[in-house]
Amino acid sequence: AVAACRAFESAVGELLETLRVAPRAVAHDLHPDFHNTRFALEFAARRGLPAIGVQHHHAHIAAVAAEHRLDGPLLGLALDGVGLGVDGGAWGGELLRVEGGRCARLGHLRPLALPGGDRAAREPWRMAIAALHALGRCDEVARRYPGVHGTTLVRMLDGAVNCPTTSSAGRVFDAAAGLLGVSTMQAFEGEAPMRLERLAAQHGPAEPLPDAYAIDAAGRLDLLPLLGCMAQVDRSNENAVGRAAAAFHATLAAALADWVRARVAATGLARVAFGGGCFHNRVLGAALRARLEAEGLQVFEATRLPPSDSGLALGQAWVAAQALD
Repeated sequence: AVAACRAFESAVGELLETLRVAPRAVAHDLHPDFHNTRFALEFAARRGLPAIGVQHHHAHIAAVAAEHRLDGPLLGLALDGVGLGVDGGAWGGELLRVEGGRCARLGHLRPLALPGGDRAAREPWRMAIAALHALGRCDEVARRYPGVHGTTLVRMLDGAVNCPTTSSAGRVFDAAAGLLGVSTMQAFEGEAPMRLERLAAQHGPAEPLPDAYAIDAAGRLDLLPLLGCMAQVDRSNENAVGRAAAAFHATLAAALADWVRARVAATGLARVAFGGGCFHNRVLGAALRARLEAEGLQVFEATRLPPSDSGLALGQAWVAAQALD
């Protein structure tokens, strides 16, 4: 980690020397504990430059807007693992209105608890238990997950001890993978969603499950019923798990399309940008794009840069440039 931080600082110096530019401002993520945020603030202070904080998911959508040179307002659907929200919360399933340097949160996924905090992002069985707890099915935990501290997690969830909440779409994928037995421990970030996507791709198209999601008046998309459907699947039956993985993707695409459609009707905006690491998932992305384009909406995605955090710098720079202008 230390070597990576030093390499980052060295790269900044080399870029300034090579490009021979005089920065007008420094853009950075809102998270105060990131090394690059601290570096940006110190760099700006030393040079007397404005430091412009850019919310993580705003930057995801801004990167797509920058790539496609989109002026004016648009809807942004940002789905990823996590990013610090303007309220200090862990965001990751966001519907945004983005216009230049301005961003408004129009809706988000119903939050799920993260039992054990960041460990829940590495251990999908934790997210599965969080879903079972929210569904009122804690009596199934010991049977489903023997050999782990499942009952301890239930007590933590009961008392909201070290169980922050998140609107992350990535954690919904983790919960589904954990409930289906596809992945309980991840060897690397995103492994559980990748396994789930592979099963869905191998199975082929599926129909959305009925009554598996809800959208409330505040713009929250509730996917807990979908996770309840995943909990009903016989995990020992490979064919059933494959069907469930395909149905999960189909239902999620339908839910997201309905969610976006509701905001299109409310705002009159007909351009939608996809951003965030969940859009590496081709099964989800293709199904969602098809649904929205069938409604006559324009859909924009990252093509020259990845939709994940590798594109954040472009989005941050674009927001900063808009703010300066």
